[in-house]
This record gives sequence, C-alpha cells and structure tokens, in this order.
Amino acid sequence: MPRGTLEVVVVSAKALENTDFLCNMDPYVILTCRTQEKKSSVASGKGSDPEWNETFVFNVSEGVSELNLKIMDSDTGSNDDFVGEVTIQLEPVFAEGSMPPTAYRVVKDEEYKGEIRVGLTFTPEMRNDRDFESESLGGYRQSTCRDY
Repeated sequence: MPRGTLEVVVVSAKALENTDFLCNMDPYVILTCRTQEKKSSVASGKGSDPEWNETFVFNVSEGVSELNLKIMDSDTGSNDDFVGEVTIQLEPVFAEGSMPPTAYRVVKDEEYKGEIRVGLTFTPEMRNDRDFESESLGGYRQSTCRDY
C-alpha cells in the first residue's frame, strides 16, 4: 500500500433525503480515513442540495484502502440525524493520482438517499531508498609505503 497525502474535496450533494420535516435540514459531512476524522462546515438551511467546496487532507499510511463519508443533519436541541453514508475505495486514486469530482451514492440501510460529489488527489511520499547509508569515516585504509 502506498504512503503519502490524500486530498479530498467535498464539492456538493443533491437529492439528499430531508430529515427535517418543518424546515430545510442543515447537512454536514464527517470524513474518516482509518483513524483520522475531519468534519465539514454545516451548510445551514441548504436542505437537500448543499454545497461545501471544502478541502481536507489526510496522511495515508500502510493499510489504508477506503475513505468513509457520513452525512449528518445538524439539529439544535437534539441529537444530529444520520442522513446516509458513502464508502470510497481508494485503490483507483492511488493508481491514477487523482480523480475529478465524481458523484457517489449516499445510502442508509442499503437504500439510496441521494448523492455526494467528491474529488480526490493522492500525492505519494517521496522515499529515499538510501536511508542513512553508513559512510566509512575515520577508518584505517591500508597504504603502501615505498622507500626511495
């Protein structure tokens, strides 16, 4: 598995299931890449078709194979509502280097709940294969002395 930096651009969502019955929902996204978690801003009052255009950066190490996005609805005075989620396999972006903003299906309980557009860019870590090559310093080198 590659090591490096994964840049995630959360662009927008559309046709999200509105979890607020009396008004537009206030969606936000929780992004999780293995143990790293980041959160977008809340798109207040944007309802089912929010726009974020926010960039997040994750450090990628061995064993990372997917990115999870959980869409939530921010509620004042009660727990936030779960709208749906997306799991993006990262192997294609590791191979290609980048993927333009693409629509991914948002699902909840295996049912379609809208879509979210996400762009991905992977920058591999430059590794120096000559890590700390030992150099022979101060050693004795045999020499030949000539008597003239």
